[in-house]
Amino acid sequence: MVVGAQHAAPLEKIGKYEVVMNHRSKCFRKFLWSFLFLCVVWSVHAQAQDKIKVAYSSTDTLNQIWTIAHDAGFFKKNGLDVELVYIGSTTVAATAIVAQDIQVGNVAGSGVANAAIRGADMVSAGCTINVLAYELVVLDSIKSAEDLKGKSIGISRFGSVSDVAARELLKGLGLRPQEDVKILQVGGASERAAGFSRGVIAGFPSPPGNVNLIPGGLPHRVLADMADLKKPYPLPFICAVTTKSYLAKNRSVVRRVMMALIEASQYFKTNKEGAQKIIAKYLRGANKAYLDTSYDSTVKIIERVPYTTREGMKIQLDDALKQAPGSKVTVDSLIDDSIVRELEKEGFIDRVYGK
Repeated sequence: MVVGAQHAAPLEKIGKYEVVMNHRSKCFRKFLWSFLFLCVVWSVHAQAQDKIKVAYSSTDTLNQIWTIAHDAGFFKKNGLDVELVYIGSTTVAATAIVAQDIQVGNVAGSGVANAAIRGADMVSAGCTINVLAYELVVLDSIKSAEDLKGKSIGISRFGSVSDVAARELLKGLGLRPQEDVKILQVGGASERAAGFSRGVIAGFPSPPGNVNLIPGGLPHRVLADMADLKKPYPLPFICAVTTKSYLAKNRSVVRRVMMALIEASQYFKTNKEGAQKIIAKYLRGANKAYLDTSYDSTVKIIERVPYTTREGMKIQLDDALKQAPGSKVTVDSLIDDSIVRELEKEGFIDRVYGK
């Protein structure tokens, strides 16, 4: 009995010790599993944030769907760590994309077509704006097309959208580009407005609202407006462009770029104040008159489903082929709208717009 009593106390202590150890072991295992889970989550998150460079070509309202996608967080939401790069010309942006210095960027149909006939494997994955919305702003002293003869108008760069707009506006007035009216490379929207105010140029093709950026209120008039045409001029204008090789290897990345742009488009349409705040951040000198007029014009033409206009691309390709009549480039080779079709079919766009 004594012996039994002597052993009872140690056994009881051992039992308590085992309980404590089991409890500590369970806590440690829970901690370990939690730690491993967090490591996996952090790893997946890090992998999901693909780093890419994306280019936009102007700071005017028409082009700022890219800055909205960035600043409003839609690129990040879709797992993209985007370095947003300003390249003030569609032709320069095209060169950067072909060189893979930029993975996805804004290049209009004119830039895609001109690059393609020279052997580039560029392709448009989708466009948020598919019309050329420009007006020809001139000095107030120029009352007619005849008054513009012998003078110069300014564009950003040859082969750019502003170049296309200038030529179409002049032809619409019955004037011959470079013969009746010289076209000069001046720079972006702000640079054109500044050159105009200094008398370097007598006019410039302007996106909606840009007349309100003219310094000092220099007297001016709109001599021609593409909005007055019976049918809008079709042009792949604000487009997500990449190379076919990059798209083939990084389809998921391009898909998420398109998703972000669709969400940014919906944000633009439904959040005027938020959109204008971002526009003003990137465009110096943006006053209320500019912000209101440019927003009201742009919101009407942003695509809900951002397919690339084939009619507009054909116009640009036909023009580019004049320089290379033997080229085998076709409209179908310049457009890959499979991602937009997928997103539309899967109901993504309806979910973004709430219907």
